[in-house]
Amino acid sequence: MKILSVTSEIFPLIKTGGLADVTGSLPKFLKACGVHTKTLVPGYPTVLRKLKAMEPLVVFDEVFGEPATLMQGRHGDLDLLVLHAPGLYDRPGGPYVDDGGNDHEDNWRRFAALSVVAAEIAGGLLPHWQPDVVHTHDWQSALTSVYMRYGKGRDIPCVLTVHNLAFQGQFHAGILEHLGLPFDAMNINCLEYHGDVSFLKGGLQTANLITTVSPTYAREILTPEFGMGMQGVLNERRPDLIGIVNGIDPDMWNPATDPALLANYDYLGLRSRRINRRRVEEEFGLHHDDSLLFAVVSRLTWQKGLDMLAEVADDLVANGGKLIVFGKGDRYIEDMLAGAAARHPGRIAVRIGYDEPTAHLIHGGVDSIVQPSRFEPCGLTQLYALRYGSVPVVSRTGGLAETIIDANDAAVSARVATGFQFHPVDTEGLRLALHRAFAAYRDPRRWARLQHQGMKAHFSWDRSAQQYASLYGSLIARRSPTLDWAIRATG
Repeated sequence: MKILSVTSEIFPLIKTGGLADVTGSLPKFLKACGVHTKTLVPGYPTVLRKLKAMEPLVVFDEVFGEPATLMQGRHGDLDLLVLHAPGLYDRPGGPYVDDGGNDHEDNWRRFAALSVVAAEIAGGLLPHWQPDVVHTHDWQSALTSVYMRYGKGRDIPCVLTVHNLAFQGQFHAGILEHLGLPFDAMNINCLEYHGDVSFLKGGLQTANLITTVSPTYAREILTPEFGMGMQGVLNERRPDLIGIVNGIDPDMWNPATDPALLANYDYLGLRSRRINRRRVEEEFGLHHDDSLLFAVVSRLTWQKGLDMLAEVADDLVANGGKLIVFGKGDRYIEDMLAGAAARHPGRIAVRIGYDEPTAHLIHGGVDSIVQPSRFEPCGLTQLYALRYGSVPVVSRTGGLAETIIDANDAAVSARVATGFQFHPVDTEGLRLALHRAFAAYRDPRRWARLQHQGMKAHFSWDRSAQQYASLYGSLIARRSPTLDWAIRATG
C-alpha cells in the first residue's frame, strides 16, 4: 500500500508538539506492515537546512500567488515530499506564529497551498507514484479532502486524524473566493461554520474516515464538554470515527541507550538514575537532596492545566517537594510559574523554551512527571515518563486515562499500578494527587514497584500501526466514499 501523509510538522525536521512525533515515527512502523508512506511537508527554512540532498519533481508557476517547487528527499527512515515556496514558508517565527507569538496573518493561504498540492498528488501529479490512500493531520492539511472531492483525486480515499480538536483553522468567509473552490463549498455540510470558513470542519465532512489519537478522546469529542463546537458534525460521522491510541518509538526513547542521559539504565538498574537526577538538579539550579522531584515538560497553556500547577506550587514545596518546569506557552501562565520559582529558589526552577536532549534528560532524572491537562487527546509525555521510570501524575481524561493505571489499593495489590490519576480536574484534585505521590514516595519499595511496572508497559507503535494498516486496507477494498458525499454537500 502507498500512503500520502500530509502534515504541517514532522520530527526531527520541525516540531511544536506531539503531532510531529506521531507523523515522524508512524511511517517507520507502518513499513513493517507492508505500507510505504511519503510525507508532504511545507518547506520551512529549518526543514530545508536539515535535508542535505533534494530533487525537484514539479515546478509550479504559482501556488496561491507564489512560485513553488515540489521537491523530494529522505531523512533517515522518512521518505519526504517538500513544498518549497519561500513566499509562504520562509519567514521568522515558528510554523504558525511570528516572533511575537501572533498567528501569521496568511495561515489560511499557507496551509491551503499545502492541501491543494496534496490533492494534486492524489490526482496523479507524479507520473510514477500515486497514493492508494491520503492521510491528513489536523486543520492544517484537512482542506486536502475538500479539494479532492471537488477536483482531482476524488476517487482516492482519505483519512483525517484529529490530534487536537481545539485547533480548527477558522477564518473569515472572505477567503473563500481565493481558495479555488466553488461557491457551494460554503455550506453547512462542508466549510461553513458560524458564517466563517473552517478548514477542520471541511475535512471532517469530506474525509472517508476520521481517527483520533485515543478511543477515550473519540468518545469525549462527541459531547458538548469536549466537542469544541464540532460535536454535531462528529455525531453525524460517528460510524466513521475511530480512536487509535498513539505510540512511541522505543528506539528513540530508550533509557538504556539514550545519549542525552549521563547514565543509562533499565528497570533492573534504577540506581543509575540518581546520576541523571544530580545532573538535572545542577542544570536547573536546584538543591541536592532526596526530596520528591517533580517535572513538567509541556506547552504552558490552559489546556495543559499548568495554571492549576502554579496554584499548588507553594503547597508542593511546603510538603518537601521540588519542581522543574520546562516549556513555553501562554505568557500569563509562564509568569505565574516564574513567580513561584522566585518565591522558592532552589526548590522550583522554570525554563522557558524546549529542546529534545534536555527533555530526555529530565525524563531520565526526575521522580515524577506531572500532566494536569483539562483535556488531552492522547498525550505522549506520560508514555515517555513510563519508559524512563518517572512516575506520572495525570488528570483522568482522554489518552491519559487510558495509558496510566491509577495506584489505588486494588491496582497496587495486583502490582499493575503505574501512576496517579485525579478527577475532578481542578486545583484541589491535583493537590490531592500530589499528596498521594508524596505518600507513595515515602515507601521506597512501593515507589520502585511503580517505576518497574511503568517501564515494563508496552506502548510502541506496533499494534497501532497494524490498526492503521488495516484501516487503509479496508478503504482500498471499498474504493468508494463512505458516504454519498455529493448528496450530503447539496442537501
